[in-house]
Amino acid sequence: MDSDFSIELGADDPVLDFPWTDPSGKLSYFDVKRHPDLIAKIEEAQRFFELADFLKAVNSSRSAVESAKCDVWSTGRGPEEALNHPAHEVASYIDLVFSEDGRRRSYETHKAFAEQWAALLRRAPDIAASAEICVRRCYFAPSNMATEGFYFTLYVSGSADDEQTAQKNWAIGLNLAGNAILQLSASH
Repeated sequence: MDSDFSIELGADDPVLDFPWTDPSGKLSYFDVKRHPDLIAKIEEAQRFFELADFLKAVNSSRSAVESAKCDVWSTGRGPEEALNHPAHEVASYIDLVFSEDGRRRSYETHKAFAEQWAALLRRAPDIAASAEICVRRCYFAPSNMATEGFYFTLYVSGSADDEQTAQKNWAIGLNLAGNAILQLSASH
């Protein structure tokens, strides 16, 4: 599986406020780690059982991280683009934070985890899926001990000449990424 990681801490790079609520108040963070039943409120997890399974795994007691945000989308390419690339892609992003306050503030811990995570995924079989792990800046609510720290954004995509196979490849990539998190959590 194609996998890499990046460090995105520049002034123009994305940041996460945790916990979060969108400006309209329609969407917000659900603490699935401590309240697993709240997964039912995540619209994307209701539409994609593969994402629901991933969220259950990374929010389990076996995981060192918990989910903060997610989205899934699909794209089709026009005939000219499809000559050089598969015609369909299903992709997602999931923002993840360490559950333990002390780890949330450690750049070194985030960088090492992302490096090891990407390396584990590269050892997986070659499939039409890819993963990108980004380490970014996070601002935690004052109720937590850490006010500034880091988080991960995991991008997973699957591609194919038809949408059903693209979704299957995405699901395999997502499953591999979740299993890698659990494996790393057990060793850290």
